[in-house]
Amino acid sequence: MKILDIQSLNMNPYVKISKEWMLVTAGDETKHNTMTASWGAMGVIWNKNTATCYIRPQRYTFEFMEKGDTYSLCFFDESYRDVLTLCGRTSGRDTDKDQAAGLTCAFYEGVPYYKEASLVLICRKLYSQFLTRDGFEDPAVY
Repeated sequence: MKILDIQSLNMNPYVKISKEWMLVTAGDETKHNTMTASWGAMGVIWNKNTATCYIRPQRYTFEFMEKGDTYSLCFFDESYRDVLTLCGRTSGRDTDKDQAAGLTCAFYEGVPYYKEASLVLICRKLYSQFLTRDGFEDPAVY
């Protein structure tokens, strides 16, 4: 693993998230879970670099996100598309996703991430809030 200053990244987050997808991984060395996401955001709020994740409460990863205050976002090259598809369609409640996907989970300061990723963002929760249908200008989006 090579640690970089986030300011040195040269990527398009719109492409990285929506087209290339990512794994959102939370938990600890005892137990963790991951899920594929193709939605989210990266930016700056209150002079802090931020990544925003949207996870439905029904997802198993949600439990891990709620319990902990850290998580990782892992990005992969196109050769991992089948792995990302599997991690998005398979529940960690029923399957060991790491084993099924052939991924190697490692930990950075207790935060789970995948060694095979081409880019890993180690994140700390800044804010957590439920989205409600009433908050959308167009409820059909929800």
